[in-house]
Parts: sequence; structure tokens; C-alpha cells
Amino acid sequence: MIQLPEQPAEGPVPTSADVARLARVSRATVSYVLNNNTAVRISDPTRRRVREAATELGYVPHAAARSLRAGHSRMVLLPTANLPPAPLHHRFLHGLESGLRRLDYTVVQYGSIGLAPDEAARAWAELRPVAVIAPGSVPVTPHGIAVLRRSGARAVITLGPQPVPGAHALITDQREVGDSAVRHLLERGRRRIGVVMPGDPGLALFAGPRLAGARRAAESGGARVEELPLRYTEESAAGLAARWHTLGLDAVFAYDDSYAMLLMRALQDAGIEVPAETAVIGADDSMLGRLLRPRLSSVRMELATVQPLADLVDRLVRYPGAEPERHELLRTRTVHRESS
Repeated sequence: MIQLPEQPAEGPVPTSADVARLARVSRATVSYVLNNNTAVRISDPTRRRVREAATELGYVPHAAARSLRAGHSRMVLLPTANLPPAPLHHRFLHGLESGLRRLDYTVVQYGSIGLAPDEAARAWAELRPVAVIAPGSVPVTPHGIAVLRRSGARAVITLGPQPVPGAHALITDQREVGDSAVRHLLERGRRRIGVVMPGDPGLALFAGPRLAGARRAAESGGARVEELPLRYTEESAAGLAARWHTLGLDAVFAYDDSYAMLLMRALQDAGIEVPAETAVIGADDSMLGRLLRPRLSSVRMELATVQPLADLVDRLVRYPGAEPERHELLRTRTVHRESS
């Protein structure tokens, strides 16, 4: 049997009663202050005194006990997913997490890659979250939603291109990205447009709808679209550029700025002038794309709701019996630069 090393004695664990004695207040006041309860009026000096006492003693509220008293946890679960490494998603997650912390929620990211949909839902339910925000690349089923609700989840929210019955939906319609890019190219007089599709299968959830949006815009403008598979390697880009003249294209919309920059460099190396012979536009509006010569045109994306997203999650938690809501989250805007 393995013997664990003895741990040095740290003394008794501080309690809320210890904090109350040091701050010269009641235990109820300690609870109100440290749980950010605004229903009871407490002066700022008293709040400051309680927090300073808790810091001095090293007191931390017991999350399980607090959940037991409240009848639910304050945990919002964010299952991890194969999201593209784009600034858009970093900004979104940072804003959501900071907003939820401001509202006294604990945000937990959970590794879900490799789990079947209902298996993932059961794993999430074991943690008893009060809300789950599941990205589109982590499938959620109506059965999984029912499991989560029975376990105490007051709000199940999906983030992706399509809603799931029984859950609130934050819709990110990626077709708008392709639509915006191609409409921009049409305005620049281009009518033979290639659309770069990444070879990474993990990006198919985003790339497919962007292609569909590009086709929709091209059809309305009397243009043609040709799908261009491309792996994220210099060799693949050079091969595509080498046969560019046989394709008869005068513009290209790349899946994102990274693919746009990769292909644009290959086109230039092959002697194809950008934008004179071929206009190029990407998506994400990355800083690196602005530093290229010619500077890269791009589709800028924002994820936003009318109400701040953390406040929206809080409202759905506080009113769990509401009908499933649907909110359009993705906003796009084309930024015209030298490459188109």
C-alpha cells in the first residue's frame, strides 16, 4: 500500500464565525457580503471590513454548502470544443467569463472532446451546473438536455448554426461570413470567384456554411463560385497557384485570414498580381493581415446580443420556466483594403 507523506499541520480551517468575530458583524452579514447578496442593504465600510477579515484569515466560502442553501450551484459549464484559434472566439470567451464572474458565477471549462453526445451530457450533469453553454462542435441532443434539466441545470444554451429542441439558442450563422465576402467582391466587379475550403476536417462546421453563404451571394449577383480545397501548407498553396490560370478566376474568398495570406503569398510567387489579376479577401480581420502588402481585405466578425451575454445567461437561470429563446449572435462587416 502506498503511504502518502504527512502534511504539515496548518491549523484549524477558518469559518464564517471567525470572520464575523474579527469584522465585528453577524454571520448573516458575512454571508450576505461574501455571496454578493444585494437584497440586504449593507454599508460599504462594513462590506470592506468583512472582506478584509476574510482575506486576513484566509477564509473561502464553501461552494457545496452555498449550493445546498441556494438549492442550486452557481457553476456555469463551458464544454471545450474544437474552436478555430481566432481572435473572435478568444474575445467571446473572455467577455463571457468576466461577465459571469461579475455576477458571482463560477465558470468551469470541461473537456468533452471524444465523448458521444448523451455521454457528454451525463458527464456534465454529474457536476450539477446551474447552466451549460455548449458550442456547436459539441453535439447536444434533446435527450441530453432532459438529463441536464433533471440534474438541476436551469438553462441549457447551445452556441452554433442551428437550434436544438428544448434548449436556448445563440445562433452563429456562418453563412453571413461568405455572403459578406462575396458581396464585397461583386461590388468590386468580380464575377468568377474561388472559395478556399480548408483541408482540416475540424473546420467543416464553419467552412461549409461559409461556402453556402458565398454561393447564395454569387447566385443573386449573377456570378459563379468554384470550391477550392486547400491544405494549410506552402506546398498545397503553391500547387493551387501553379494552376491558377487554368481556373479562370478573378477573385478568391479564403476561409479565414490565415488561408488568405497563405494563398496570396503563393499567387504572388507565381507571378499573379493581387488585386489586378485576382482580388483576395479573408475573414477574421487579423492584425497580421493588415501588415501585408497589399493589405488584406477581410470580413470582421463580432459576437453580440442586444443584452450583455452574461446578463442574458443570468436571466435565463433566474427564470428557468421560460420558453426556449433564440438570439442571433454573429455580426459581420467587410473591411476593404488593398488586396481587393
